[in-house]
Amino acid sequence: MSLDACHDLKEKADLIIYNAKIFTPDSVAGGISCIAIQKGKIIAIGSDAQIRSRYWAPDNINATGAFVYPGFTDAHSHFIGFALGLRYADLSQAQSFAEVVEILQGYRKLHPSGWIVGKGWDQNKWAKKVFPDNKLINKLFPGVPVVLTRIDGHALLASDAAIKASGISLPGKKEEAVIRDGVFSGIFLEEMADQIRGSIPLPSVSEITDLMVIATRLCHEAGLTAVTDAGLAKKEILLLDSLQKAGKITLRIDAWLSPNEENYTYFMKDTLFRTPFLRVGAVKMYADGALGSRGACLLSPYLDDSPNRGILVTTPEQLAAVCKRAYEHGFQMNTHAIGDSAVRMVLRTYSKFLKPGNNRRWRIEHAQVVNENDFSLFARYQIIPSVQATHATSDMKWARQRLGYARLQNAYAYKRLLQQNGWMPNGTDFPIEGIQPLYTFYAAVARKSPQGDPDEGYMMENALSRMDALKSITCWAAKASFTEKERGSLEVGKDADITILNTNILNAPEQKLLMSKVLYTIVNGQIVYKAR
Repeated sequence: MSLDACHDLKEKADLIIYNAKIFTPDSVAGGISCIAIQKGKIIAIGSDAQIRSRYWAPDNINATGAFVYPGFTDAHSHFIGFALGLRYADLSQAQSFAEVVEILQGYRKLHPSGWIVGKGWDQNKWAKKVFPDNKLINKLFPGVPVVLTRIDGHALLASDAAIKASGISLPGKKEEAVIRDGVFSGIFLEEMADQIRGSIPLPSVSEITDLMVIATRLCHEAGLTAVTDAGLAKKEILLLDSLQKAGKITLRIDAWLSPNEENYTYFMKDTLFRTPFLRVGAVKMYADGALGSRGACLLSPYLDDSPNRGILVTTPEQLAAVCKRAYEHGFQMNTHAIGDSAVRMVLRTYSKFLKPGNNRRWRIEHAQVVNENDFSLFARYQIIPSVQATHATSDMKWARQRLGYARLQNAYAYKRLLQQNGWMPNGTDFPIEGIQPLYTFYAAVARKSPQGDPDEGYMMENALSRMDALKSITCWAAKASFTEKERGSLEVGKDADITILNTNILNAPEQKLLMSKVLYTIVNGQIVYKAR
């Protein structure tokens, strides 16, 4: 009775987090230790005494001094691709092609029929850093379609049976198939690789749903409350929408359209398709391939593969046609461009539509190699570089071999890119990299591998400050998808999307950053993950 009378004097909230150290828009503010949440929104922030004297809630979290941040956002990822990949053989740890084969043989014992599909191999980790061929997998798995996608997603190795099933025939598309002695070696890049992947039988809708639920749980365990999905079909977006509305997917998702007429007709209206959990307001394009598979389009040849300059997969005219359509309907353009030639092409194409001072937030995804003369175009036309800090530390062992010293000075130049517009989103490109936003933060500030290499950091002149790195996965990531008014910072009236860590990542010793533990992940005021 006494408690009921006490509650009668207070306003009701749904959840109160107290005894916490709370990251407000620019700092961990002293005296700010409590948040009250109601109907998925933050309704009050202040000291424990201020908030708990005014509000009560049926659910409370005693943070015991833990650190409360805006929910982490991955500004560039492939959520459905990550989910589907959970059923494939993981080749990312293989240190040789022999290890790849060993993993496949183990996978075959668990999956005795059907296609063999694997992902994540990287020849740059092997003693012999060259693309393999399919002779051994043809011998070990006769008549079995085998498709093994490289870590960057832009190249794959296919068995003869998989090549036949895809309908591909000689000579294939120029520069997108490796041919030896007049036959396919099994290595395919870009559109031809996509064609082979497109022939892999899809799981049922119920199986896909189960995989997406698992993927959602893994994202929440990593502290993620929102992600992108960079390039989807209509049916995939509508499935996401239905699963979110059913409460099976509790991630907020910024879904980007793959460029096709069905998508344009259904989604590209003057009013965006938008729900509290889903936004469809961008088109994803590809300008080139990836640096690791020598498909990124460069102005000068690869130092280790002359005269190869990579592949421009979209012409300026094709890109301009999509840009025109997007501009007319208020859609973002988010274009993958890694090599300096591709980056220049996208910058120049965008500049034909964008006026100085615009707020369109058209983006270049990755922007890994930028010519010295092109940095200023980002600022001139408010073009946003969308980066993935872990790409620098994944590529650092071989990037100089590809690019040479001089060209490397303008690669992975995150601090310089940040200076162009004063803000910049950051992501992982998962499943190309791991899904952990704390790895993104660590790579951005320390410029080291998860093992702490190199001791002095990699090209530290382009490391981000800790504050900027945190903003790149919170408020700037939200801004990159036009959701900064709803989320990205802990303020009254915004969505209660929250990540609670046991570490103050703004000042903890560097070696402890990757030891940080996610204690809670909260989306829309609901606890979606709690550490055991």
